[in-house]
Amino acid sequence: MAKRCAITGKGPMSGNNVSHANNKTKRRFNVNLRTVRVTLPDGTRRKIKVAASTLRTMRKGS
Repeated sequence: MAKRCAITGKGPMSGNNVSHANNKTKRRFNVNLRTVRVTLPDGTRRKIKVAASTLRTMRKGS
């Protein structure tokens, strides 16, 4: 399963680990995904993966 938000499409980003000696090695910044149950318009419930930042934005709007 892809590490991707079902609503916003946010995915992992890449960057560097930087040591005290300023050595750089590649790393991944994964998305903080949460599994949420959503009721669809036809009445069925389904689990989707949503980023925590998206959930905060959705709660702020309602």
